[in-house]
Amino acid sequence: MSWELLLWLLVLCVLLALVVQLLRFLRADGDLTLLWAEWQGRRPEWELTDMVVWVTGASSGIGEELACQLSKLGVSLVLSARRVQELERVKTRCLENGNLKEKDILVLPLDLTDRSSHEAATKVVLQEFGKGFFNCLRAELATYPGIVISNICPGPVQSNIVKNSLFEDVQKTIGVDTAQSHKMATSRCVRLMLISMANDLKEVWISDHPFLLITYFWQYMPTWALWLTNKLGKRRIENFKNGLDADISYFKTWKTKHD
Repeated sequence: MSWELLLWLLVLCVLLALVVQLLRFLRADGDLTLLWAEWQGRRPEWELTDMVVWVTGASSGIGEELACQLSKLGVSLVLSARRVQELERVKTRCLENGNLKEKDILVLPLDLTDRSSHEAATKVVLQEFGKGFFNCLRAELATYPGIVISNICPGPVQSNIVKNSLFEDVQKTIGVDTAQSHKMATSRCVRLMLISMANDLKEVWISDHPFLLITYFWQYMPTWALWLTNKLGKRRIENFKNGLDADISYFKTWKTKHD
């Protein structure tokens, strides 16, 4: 076999690999490291059992779905948010659909904006489930190699974020359900979050296109991303103020949603 033929075969293999990666990217709903971990990495069902997880914002949206999926893995839960009634509803859902008993779930009402309440809430959790460690700064983790912080960056996800958003009057919410078929299913977002936790990934991006593509723009072409954001930003804000989904008027579904 001649060197010229080998060179052509090498070029063909490279082009084929690029095409495959392009097709993967067009179908992606997370960064490529995360999707590789989903394919070849450790399973949440193996890594996250017998843990205690404190879920803040557990009364709806991503927090609620995270609590429910963790309950199916046998993970003990602390559920925190401001709305006690909604927390009790989530607890009931976890008990009915998960692998937990009453003693495995602690409902702990908490307003994260009230920083003076954090220490007391932490003591309650430690008293309920035993000693633990809380650390929020990555720079401090060199002394504690067993602790991993995952920075999870989700894009638009099906939730009540618009419905629960506030007007100028902070006592009044929009209270309108908006169409969300173009957004990622909350269950899919949480599944990818669990995979990132199981594989100790430091930062992950979770989103459907075109939002994922825009994230890559910000990473590699920030000037273009800023121009695009300025073009779209005004309409997004106006939509939000009018009780509409910020992106529904000009973003279409690029692919079939995951369940």
